[in-house]
Amino acid sequence: MKNILFSLALLVSFSSFGQTADDYFVSALDKSENGDYYGAIADYTKAIELDPDAATYYNRGILKQDLGDLNGAISDYTKAIELNPNDAMAYINRGHAKLNLKDYYGVISDSTRAIELDPNYSEPYRNRGISKEELGDLNGACADWKKAANLGDTDAVEWVSAQCN
Repeated sequence: MKNILFSLALLVSFSSFGQTADDYFVSALDKSENGDYYGAIADYTKAIELDPDAATYYNRGILKQDLGDLNGAISDYTKAIELNPNDAMAYINRGHAKLNLKDYYGVISDSTRAIELDPNYSEPYRNRGISKEELGDLNGACADWKKAANLGDTDAVEWVSAQCN
């Protein structure tokens, strides 16, 4: 009986030291705010191992993108989208990572989906316009840049002025 009680007490004491996915998520946010991006990525990874969710993948994707790991960021945004297919920001950020990799058709696809989900962000219009320009569709680019300019994108205002009728 003593052995059972001792084992039970030992098990309870060990379990009280375990961190939850939420604990790792909060720790990752703190590390990110303090500039420890690699530490934050490690904590997001631990949170994902315990309880994978869209927000954790999304946040880890942002850090990977900021650190230049565009393929890793795209992978994380893709997983976030699988878990929450109505997250316009995940599509916007994945499209932005694809733009940096010159995957213009991927940018157009992600930007179009982001616009379908929430047409009030300027970035998907802007990035889709850039991609259309790169693919030789200046008329399509101008239409997107005009919409981005109407939503407050100052670069798009300049591009419309310089390149569009």
